[in-house]
Order: sequence, then C-alpha cells, then structure tokens
Amino acid sequence: MNRHEQRERAMITVYQYLLVPRDLNELIENEYEMKPEEIDPYFHDVIRTAVANTERYSGYINNVLKEGWTFARLGYIEKAILLNGCAEFDLKQIEAAVIIDESVEMAKKYCDEDTYKLINSVLDII
Repeated sequence: MNRHEQRERAMITVYQYLLVPRDLNELIENEYEMKPEEIDPYFHDVIRTAVANTERYSGYINNVLKEGWTFARLGYIEKAILLNGCAEFDLKQIEAAVIIDESVEMAKKYCDEDTYKLINSVLDII
C-alpha cells in the first residue's frame, strides 16, 4: 500500500471516529486490514494527532472559513480531510504543498464537486 492509499485510509479512520467515537486502535486495524506494525507509523501519528486536537483544529478552521460557515456545518468527510491536514502540518514531516495537494485529491474523490476549493483555501491559509 503506497503513502497516498495510507493517507486515504487515515482520513477514513478519522471520518469513522467522527461518526461514532470508539477505540482508535480497533478502527485503524479494521480500516487498514493489516497488522498494526505493517502500517507506516506516520499515519498512526496523523490519526491520533487529528483526533486528539479536534477542538484546537476546529478553532483554526473556524477562523478561516467564510462568514456564516463553521466547522460544525461541514460534512464529516470534509472535517476528516481538514483535521488530517492540520495534523500533518503539526507533525512537520511532509511539505505543506504535498499535504494540500493530497487533501485536495481526496476532496475531489470523496466530496461534492466544488468542495476541493474549500479544502484548498482553508489549508492554504492555515
């Protein structure tokens, strides 16, 4: 499984957690369908950082959303993509341009037609 696929699975794991909070280890194992030691530790960190800092990241996101929009109004997939993007920024192991590009690609694949623009603009400002 390449890094892009692992990044997508990390986003889906956070999405599932946002829908119904439960044990992260179980979610990770179920989503990745591999032994925990076979998963790139970076993505364990992304998932755990995104979940642990949801409140802080939602504050950053609220500060850059257009008036009338809040993090709470976003769909769960959009939230998961943005939270993982913020977590990757915090981990400082990947260039910002790569994080934004990967997040935009996920938005194009999983979200409504123009949502990628929102993801791009929010992460570009953060």
